[in-house]
Amino acid sequence: MKVVNAVMPQPEQAMAFFGGQEDGPFVMVNLLKFKPKADYADGADAHLTGAQAYARYGEEVRKLVEGLGGKVRFSGDVTGLLLGEVEDLWDMVALAEYPSLAAFRQMALSSEMQAIEHHRKAGLAGQLNIRTKSAEGF
Repeated sequence: MKVVNAVMPQPEQAMAFFGGQEDGPFVMVNLLKFKPKADYADGADAHLTGAQAYARYGEEVRKLVEGLGGKVRFSGDVTGLLLGEVEDLWDMVALAEYPSLAAFRQMALSSEMQAIEHHRKAGLAGQLNIRTKSAEGF
């Protein structure tokens, strides 16, 4: 299995994701890898770690998610790996529930999101975003 962390999706990847069929609420699994030091384009806040820069983003994005009727279900540090193998373990996992793909798209393209993206870019070395749907019977 090939695993490639990224900070931003490729245009064709984003188009395919947002062009998918609307099927109601979903949970986005975010596997996050932070930079050792924050890397703001303007050189600001160089004393911060990547995790601290991302925390600024996370605090504001939580408000955006909740404003859409969604909820951040969980966020926590990765503390170990029981099964499987990866070259470099992620630093944090976050689970965010969205009411719909349209709501997620609205948030992703909003001016509010644009205003906080610099914290995300300053802190993240890469991530995986995995859209999940509740399975019947579980």
